[in-house]
Amino acid sequence: MTTAPTWFCRPSARLWRALVPQIAETQAGAPAFHAELPGYRPTELTELSALAKELGVGRVFVKDESTRMGLGAFKVLGASWAIARLLTDQGEAGRTDQREAGQVSLGELRRAAAARPVELVTATDGNHGRAVAWMARLLGLEARVFVPGVVSERARAAIAAEGATVIVSGDSYDEAVEQAAAYAGQPGVGAGRPGTGAGQLLVQDTAWAGYESVPRWIVEGYGTLLAEVDKQLAEHDLPGPDLVSVPVGVGSLAQAVVTHYRRGGVAPAVLAVEPETAAGVLASLHAEARRSVPTAGTVMAGLNCGTPSSLAWPVLAGGLDAAIAVADQQATEAGADLGRLGVRSGPSGAASLAGVRAALTGPGAATRRAGLGVTTSSVVLLLSTEGTGRNGGS
Repeated sequence: MTTAPTWFCRPSARLWRALVPQIAETQAGAPAFHAELPGYRPTELTELSALAKELGVGRVFVKDESTRMGLGAFKVLGASWAIARLLTDQGEAGRTDQREAGQVSLGELRRAAAARPVELVTATDGNHGRAVAWMARLLGLEARVFVPGVVSERARAAIAAEGATVIVSGDSYDEAVEQAAAYAGQPGVGAGRPGTGAGQLLVQDTAWAGYESVPRWIVEGYGTLLAEVDKQLAEHDLPGPDLVSVPVGVGSLAQAVVTHYRRGGVAPAVLAVEPETAAGVLASLHAEARRSVPTAGTVMAGLNCGTPSSLAWPVLAGGLDAAIAVADQQATEAGADLGRLGVRSGPSGAASLAGVRAALTGPGAATRRAGLGVTTSSVVLLLSTEGTGRNGGS
């Protein structure tokens, strides 16, 4: 049992507005690029009336990422777009015409990879690393993926099966990030001894001072998922959801969600869901400053991150309505219940349902529902970020 706070709510966050330069270009660029990738198609948005009845709301929709390009998780959207931008823009000193246009074709990316045969480097709790390895194989590049010791053998094998070199490094996600950054010669994180970085490019989904372009492109890539949701809800004659529940590791997907829904127009409440044993965003919100928390093992392996991304934190601090921490048993039960309703969801993905259940039902629910602005007619969107048999989100 944890004694740390498990709930935070700030209804005024719905009034916050994101300032996103070149949002039109990035919205057009990432979905068009993703549409060229092998196996791309929009993932299903499934309505579950049984959950709406249970939760006392109007309608519940689940965005099911279990079929995303054969990888079973949303992470490939961010990793692929970041790699495309990184290789074609040539990093921070790259061509400004390409950056401003926000347009990259798969053919152009293949040519850039052939001309610049680098090794792609990352740290992961599972799905992000596999996505980077998948992209490396697609482009004929090498990949080196650092994983903490808590990552399962099955997850390591899935990454290795994509052709990557897998390095077990440290006991936590944060430690693996430090080692990956050091190997790639990226300064500014941890105390590890930096490498030369010759021929290596770091593709990390968390940001720190001096390393923000790649994480920003990863967040842009997640916008494809949200653009799909917009179109799918429109098919149901709905302008948007009233509450969005998103699983949180370092907070990059939550950053994408808050940014998407804080640009004017529909402004739903956004609920971040973390494991009780790795609730870094929740702790930061209570402290009103970015904080790191120690982590422990959890079935929500992809959410087992103790430090919010420095890029995500200002967005979450301004525009995130609420955060809640859930126990492993709640996530496991939510995954089983989604499975019975036809949605394949691992514990990290099912955390979105576990969090909504914890927020909207049980003792104190009336106060939490009021804080979220949820009524019996509300439309709830659950982001199920991974399928069953996966290791998680980061």
